[in-house]
Amino acid sequence: MFRFLHHQHRHHATHGDHHHHRGGGGRGRGPKMFDAGAMRYIVLQLIAEKPRHGYEIIKELEQRSGGGYTPSPGAIYPLLSMLLDMGHVVATADGNKKLHTITPEGEAFLAENRQFVDAIVARMSDPAESRDDLRTIMHELKHAVIAQGQENHPSAAKLELIRAILRRTTAEILALD
Repeated sequence: MFRFLHHQHRHHATHGDHHHHRGGGGRGRGPKMFDAGAMRYIVLQLIAEKPRHGYEIIKELEQRSGGGYTPSPGAIYPLLSMLLDMGHVVATADGNKKLHTITPEGEAFLAENRQFVDAIVARMSDPAESRDDLRTIMHELKHAVIAQGQENHPSAAKLELIRAILRRTTAEILALD
């Protein structure tokens, strides 16, 4: 649903191209949604909106994606350390947690990359109903295939036709970009 890969920025000239890494696994619930570079921008944007703990960032990303994406702590906490090392955030002790706040350097970085950040935010804000609609259609497809395959002795020709339709449809979906 979300594709935030292979977007180049002038910032990478000084900090390297991070886009060949994919980050944020979503706890096994489908493909990774962000590469490491794009994740950095969205997390920094969330912290710019208000200081946040790591767990709050995870929950906010889940909420904004309509439940379609939940980054793992293994994606968020190393990223927060990187943002800290880059000077884009500071962390203050808040009980046994760290509260991350954006720095002027982080604000400048976001401003410099505003167009890209806004594009990520807009794509994350796609209505959850769109994803729900896809789930409904997938559910209907699954039941149609099962019903046709469980029919009393479906012919080999009918089964081959179903396979061909599914393969063709799969190929068309994978070819989308």
